[in-house]
Amino acid sequence: MMQIFNKKGILTIQVLIFGSAAIMLSVGLVYWASVAMNSAQIIVSQSTAFSISEAGIEYYKWHLAHNQTDFQDGTGTSTGPYVHDFYDKDGVLLGNFSLAITPPPANSTVVTIISTGTTANGKFSKSIKVRLGRQSLARYAALTQAANRFGAGTEIFGPVHSNNGIRFDGLAHNIVTSAVSQYDDPDHSGAQEFGVHTHVNIPPSLGINDNFRSLEAPTSSVQNRSDVFMAGRSFPVPAVNFSGLTQTLSDIKSDASSSGGYYPSSTVFGYNLVFKTNDTFDLYKVTTLVSPPSGCTNPGQDGWGTWSISSSTLYESNVSFPTSSILFFEDNIWVKGKIDGARITVAAGRFPDLAATNASITVNEDLLYTNYDGTDALALITQKNINIGFVSSSTLRIDAALIAQNGRVGRYYYRPGESYCSSNAFKSSITTYGMIASNGRYGFAYVGGTGYALRNLSFDPNLAYEPPPGFPISSSEQYAMISWEEL
Repeated sequence: MMQIFNKKGILTIQVLIFGSAAIMLSVGLVYWASVAMNSAQIIVSQSTAFSISEAGIEYYKWHLAHNQTDFQDGTGTSTGPYVHDFYDKDGVLLGNFSLAITPPPANSTVVTIISTGTTANGKFSKSIKVRLGRQSLARYAALTQAANRFGAGTEIFGPVHSNNGIRFDGLAHNIVTSAVSQYDDPDHSGAQEFGVHTHVNIPPSLGINDNFRSLEAPTSSVQNRSDVFMAGRSFPVPAVNFSGLTQTLSDIKSDASSSGGYYPSSTVFGYNLVFKTNDTFDLYKVTTLVSPPSGCTNPGQDGWGTWSISSSTLYESNVSFPTSSILFFEDNIWVKGKIDGARITVAAGRFPDLAATNASITVNEDLLYTNYDGTDALALITQKNINIGFVSSSTLRIDAALIAQNGRVGRYYYRPGESYCSSNAFKSSITTYGMIASNGRYGFAYVGGTGYALRNLSFDPNLAYEPPPGFPISSSEQYAMISWEEL
């Protein structure tokens, strides 16, 4: 007998199961959408806060571009923080940024800014910390106003620039630049050559060709000479404002005078300054200079002489550095010794400022740092020349920024030959660590091998933003980003 079952109850259960599943899925989707929307809103709000904080940094970069020494946001007295509302292009308030500004410490151009951006509802904020600084011209290993030649035996670590042409026959580890596209190299006849060129023969050929080089002239394309220019060469580039290094020495004299660091004329040949590692120095008056040997005569160079001390008398001993850390001598000076934990500027000049009486600085013996992490810094700034004299150490090291405002950094020509200058014509090596800024043509050696056979010039990267006290910084230098971090 056939049985008939009622299936209505089974269908109801299935509907309930699938209906419940659909409801749960719908609730889940709604919850997921809500979470996603909230997350998106949080991300947008955080992004807005971040953008506002960045706007604060950009605002103060703009502010410093118009007033390089205002670290109080135009208030003149307030110490901050400085709060500014931030609107979008339609005038809708998005939030505000708050600026905490730390002015540069002594002997530094580095300002620290923390910008905190906060959304209009006050729920979200982001902070950015940046360090901005104005570079001094000590960012170069060598900087010259005149056309210059860096001969074989020269190795340079750091940027090199001339506002005129450069002939480079040594080895440059950083870029070499010139403000001119071409110039007439005065060391040979012929047509003009590139603003930065070399006379080193192309490998595998060896040696140097001193004649006009057509491959280094404007009719040719600029070659990649990585054997000479390891980081390349570039010309023409904008000229460097050399006047930024030649601010009036009268300002430096005034700073030294107000802090006990001024010395008038010695009434003899000048002063011999000897630095010591306990933040003091000894000072001597130079009474006689070394006479040139028979036949060792001036080849026609302005100011030629031995620039070497024969005798001196003690003038002061164990003198503490002045509070300004600036020493000014209204006379020629000789400098040697070693500093430890000091940042000093030494300047020499005579007033009125006349070319015939301009003062020079001479370094014949080692002038050294103890620390090479930026703790020690030294600048020698002179009206005329920075000299390396006739009787100088065969192996010489100078740790300092060397600035010759009107003259040159270098050594005079001492002619070799029997009964001439042979006893001191030939030297081994000279190393500089800091910078060289020379108005005239720089040089520690001459064709024929006289002077220092090896010249190693390195820039001190610490001096770029933290130069010695009173070191000139061009007013045209703008603040640049040194570091950036999100807090």
